[in-house]
Amino acid sequence: MAPRTSTNPAPGSKPHRRAFALPWPLPALLTWSACWALFLILHDLQLPMGWSAAGATVVGVASGAFARSSWRRLFIAAGFPLSLAASGLGAGLPAWGWLLALGLLALLYPMKTWRDAPLFPTPHGSLADLDTVARLPAGGRILDAGCGLGAGLAELRSVFPDAQLTGLEWSWPLRLVCGLRCPYARVRRGDIWKEDWSGYDLVYMFQRPESMGPAADKARRELRPGAWLVSLEFEAPSLRPEAVLRNVHGKPAWVYRMK
Repeated sequence: MAPRTSTNPAPGSKPHRRAFALPWPLPALLTWSACWALFLILHDLQLPMGWSAAGATVVGVASGAFARSSWRRLFIAAGFPLSLAASGLGAGLPAWGWLLALGLLALLYPMKTWRDAPLFPTPHGSLADLDTVARLPAGGRILDAGCGLGAGLAELRSVFPDAQLTGLEWSWPLRLVCGLRCPYARVRRGDIWKEDWSGYDLVYMFQRPESMGPAADKARRELRPGAWLVSLEFEAPSLRPEAVLRNVHGKPAWVYRMK
């Protein structure tokens, strides 16, 4: 039987609009301009150059988190420190200032996270109607495997308001922010590949194409029959989807039921 495909919102629900996106490389240029503006303002206020550079780097890192690919995120986040070095102004920056800027990048995106998706925010409305396909028991347990800043948890809560939500995130700054943003969920730091999935009724992921093979294998080993694996955008080729929800252009939600 062919997988069920949903392209329209459920009756009575509001249509979901596609989020406005600026053409590349405009996001990078705007972010770098904002970083430089903040750096110069802080420097004019007599803040030490190292702290001025750190503040501007934070803006670049935070803005880069919303880019669509890993390379664009890195490109946006690292643009200000690299341009500062190239400008010659970086010659007056103490060594600890450069270490602080690099440390901020490493804290947000630890090297371990580059094996998976450093940060792929779940678009608003992308999981609409998921409850009409994946029917969970009352108080069902849901895991957001790699919850980032909590966008996926927010979408899951809107669809399953009575579920017990757990978010797992390796980057501790992201885990901290997610915990503050999502007080309704249990958010903790951990490795999604070492976590035992057997106690969950549904596991949600928004990772990379390369992650879906291992994710499918783990789901088959650990999820009980009747439990669900949901992957946004990227298909698990070895699994047959129960449904494909197409609420956001270019971001299909692949819904798999374990046999």
